[in-house]
Amino acid sequence: MTDSSGFLGGAAGDFYRAAPAPVTAWRAAVLMGPQSHTGRFALAGALLELAAEGRTEVGLDELAAHYAAGLLRHLPEAPQAAAGGSPAVADFLAVVARESEASAALGRPTEELRQAAVRALPAQALQKFHSPGGGGADLPHRFFELLQSDGEPSERVLRLAPELLALATGEQAPGLRAELDARWGIVESSFDPAAGRGLNEQGLSVDWHTVSLTDASGQRPVVGLTAALIGFQHGRCQLCDDTLSPDHATAVARLFPCSLSDRAPSWRGPDLDGLWNLAPAHADCVEAKGDRLPDAAELQRLARRNEAVMQSPIPLRRTLQRPLQRARLHGEHQDRWPTFLLQVFTAGR
Repeated sequence: MTDSSGFLGGAAGDFYRAAPAPVTAWRAAVLMGPQSHTGRFALAGALLELAAEGRTEVGLDELAAHYAAGLLRHLPEAPQAAAGGSPAVADFLAVVARESEASAALGRPTEELRQAAVRALPAQALQKFHSPGGGGADLPHRFFELLQSDGEPSERVLRLAPELLALATGEQAPGLRAELDARWGIVESSFDPAAGRGLNEQGLSVDWHTVSLTDASGQRPVVGLTAALIGFQHGRCQLCDDTLSPDHATAVARLFPCSLSDRAPSWRGPDLDGLWNLAPAHADCVEAKGDRLPDAAELQRLARRNEAVMQSPIPLRRTLQRPLQRARLHGEHQDRWPTFLLQVFTAGR
């Protein structure tokens, strides 16, 4: 474990300090890491799968097979890298595409694909996983170590940390997998030539019929709203701040109620159905809140959550940039969401 003072600065560092634990570091790696391709997600998925088996060491050869299999599962859905990415990534993903049909027939990655993954993994995913913010700032917790070896690359071994095993076998594991899949879906949608430009420029919209995020036109579903946001809230209810667990029904709360615009007929404020105002919460907390305005603690949590989302790559970040830009707010980055929310609160009283 590294000193948390050397962790990501700004709001991303605040995200960790708000709940300093291995699960927060894991979420930072998955949710906030810069993505030029989806290898980070394929690696995270492979690590969760293997650690869930109670493994403490895994050969690079076996890890590569899981890594490649994850990419193969997603390949038909959308591109796995942004246009203009690095040649090394493009070359590896070309092998994934070329070997996809034969791999499907085998029920596992082909030998050529597995060997390509062994060569690609150290530089493309393993080396960067613990430094999602770049600039040499590492996560406060490390989830694996690639041991040195004088033999062939395929003979190298990955040692899985106790923190990873605890996450993969604990009660949070299903939620972490759902968050990972949601983040993967958002990023790969942004790489899609047909939809990516609109998503990256306009951000995401909310479809209340399916409680999901869509492209700006509302025609293309992307991911479920709860899975997309819950990690940025540390898996907690935005109203009571207790853990959201499978044992309790979950709903999406509007922190500022729709009735706000009814109480203020001259309302010219932001869209109250925008993502900035929505948050997963306990269903009974949502019912108990009713149409009241958020209290000070809820405003603070919402500001903190929105600042965390702003540290994630587009298009989710873009979705929250737009209401701030329309409001023409000024000042330091970390002050903008508290100021914005206070203005909305004042207008609605």
